[in-house]
Amino acid sequence: MDTVVSKGTRKKNYNSQILYFLYILFWMYLTLLQIKKCLHANNDRPSEDRLTTVQFHPSAQVVMTAGLDQSISLFQVDGKTNPKIQSIHLEKFPVHKAQFSVDGEQVVATSFRNKLFYIYDMMEGKVIPVHTVRGLREQRVKEFEVSPDGESLLLTGTSGYLHVLTMKTKEVVNSMKINGNIAGVAFSHDGSKVFTNSEEGEVYIWDMRSSKCLNRFTDDGCVSGTSIAASKNGQYLACGSAAGVVNVYSQEECMRQNNPKPLKAIMNLVTSATSLCFNPTSEILAIASRADDEAARLVHIPSFTVFSNFPMFQRKTIYRAHRLDFSPNSGFFSLANNKGRAPLFRLLHYKHF
Repeated sequence: MDTVVSKGTRKKNYNSQILYFLYILFWMYLTLLQIKKCLHANNDRPSEDRLTTVQFHPSAQVVMTAGLDQSISLFQVDGKTNPKIQSIHLEKFPVHKAQFSVDGEQVVATSFRNKLFYIYDMMEGKVIPVHTVRGLREQRVKEFEVSPDGESLLLTGTSGYLHVLTMKTKEVVNSMKINGNIAGVAFSHDGSKVFTNSEEGEVYIWDMRSSKCLNRFTDDGCVSGTSIAASKNGQYLACGSAAGVVNVYSQEECMRQNNPKPLKAIMNLVTSATSLCFNPTSEILAIASRADDEAARLVHIPSFTVFSNFPMFQRKTIYRAHRLDFSPNSGFFSLANNKGRAPLFRLLHYKHF
């Protein structure tokens, strides 16, 4: 006896196939990134040693690199030739970190072994050494963050201390202290709060104005914290650990709860998650480990899906990534690696620099 399939059944099966096809397209959209590999950002002047910094200028189509070869370099970003604009050499000063001021007119640079740091004034073409900071009782200054309003530097000290330094007078006006050692620091998008995680896996939230601790919690499942990043839209907080796990939280829940649960635990790194960076639209989270080659991933937000085609190139290009950054409109992504290069990628989804 022949089996008779009704029109309703055929239509139902057809609709199911359409839905499945749409699901596959949606999944491919989430897991595949429209990306093009460009010439290295610093191809016109590769570093002779490990790069420690890459950062895009906040308003011009320019990228900065700095590293252990005691130099800071600026390049015009066009994705094709990326010509060098200028380089400055800092004698006996291997650069640990360099960062643009908020207005993009200055660069702050620190080294490894002392508390001397430099300010490079690009408008005047002048390098200004800062030898003495009033109120700073630290033997060295390495890690720092520029506040979103551009008025302060947040210096990471020893034994859990954070020092607020005014850019105008170069003196410490406030200090905060956590238990243990600081693993990472991030400002909230408006600069009113500071997020800090410790090597012991605890996260602290500070009020920038009063220097009071607003909340404190243990990063879920973390034994040793390594990095932290806050999204530009004020919605997410990402915490990296020595195990390679990156927990992403709701900032609002972190403020309200003593034991917030992560929205997602990202487990795509197998070595310590040492660098985290949200793109300006808070749609992508870049994560990386400097402990292994090609240990960098781009995560789609808010699905928390790792883009499957990054990094996937014919030959190694990432190597050991030390810092990550997106251009102001997310059109480009770059990172600093231990080969003295800054691989540059064009994110085609975004139309502008």
